[in-house]
Amino acid sequence: MRTRSRRRSARAGNQVDVSFRTWGGARKGAGRPPRGERAGVSHLARPVLSRLHPVHVTLRIVSGLPSLREAAAFAAVRRALAAGQARFGFRLVHFSVQGDHLHLLAETEGKGALSRGLQGLAIRVARAVNRTFARRGRVFGDRYHARALKTPREVRRAVVYVLMNARKHARGSGRVPAGFGDSRSSAAWFTGWNRPRELIFGLGERERAAPVVPPRTWLLRVGATRAGPLDVDDGPAGR
Repeated sequence: MRTRSRRRSARAGNQVDVSFRTWGGARKGAGRPPRGERAGVSHLARPVLSRLHPVHVTLRIVSGLPSLREAAAFAAVRRALAAGQARFGFRLVHFSVQGDHLHLLAETEGKGALSRGLQGLAIRVARAVNRTFARRGRVFGDRYHARALKTPREVRRAVVYVLMNARKHARGSGRVPAGFGDSRSSAAWFTGWNRPRELIFGLGERERAAPVVPPRTWLLRVGATRAGPLDVDDGPAGR
């Protein structure tokens, strides 16, 4: 009995305190650093996309660049968007250009088409911006943010949010006056306003070549205005 007790005591005495390592896992600063100075875009898997559901995409530029809403910069960005409006199964239906980011509403044949289309679009925009500001280097600071829109209510809110986003961001002389649409967007080619477009944008704006393509999905063609026309004075709700 004594021998067994001694063996048990010896085994107990040989036990060690096991403490779990603390490196790895979720912690502040872990993971791949962002390409720009701000992250803000998740590196989780992209949402599953369908050709039936439009996508709201946000592209942010690196800090230190002048505002993209300046006349020369916007003209260059607009031309680049028009050149890449329908490629690789990607279709640009609406957009707005803010000082440091772009909002896009697009239709796509799927996840791969979205990635290819946005890559081509981003390259065109980056080259145009660099030519305008006589610079070289990266223009977009992080991965794009994409959100699939699956209901008429989501699409309606997204259309207002994108086309009238300047009411949220623009300040001073850049603000959009009441009763007018944002000329730094594709709002002039949206057909669902509650008043004649000539009164919102003037006579000449829509005579220019369209920088976007007409929608094909039911949600953008019909669903966005099923509850009635949109008011150009509606401001975007926070998202």
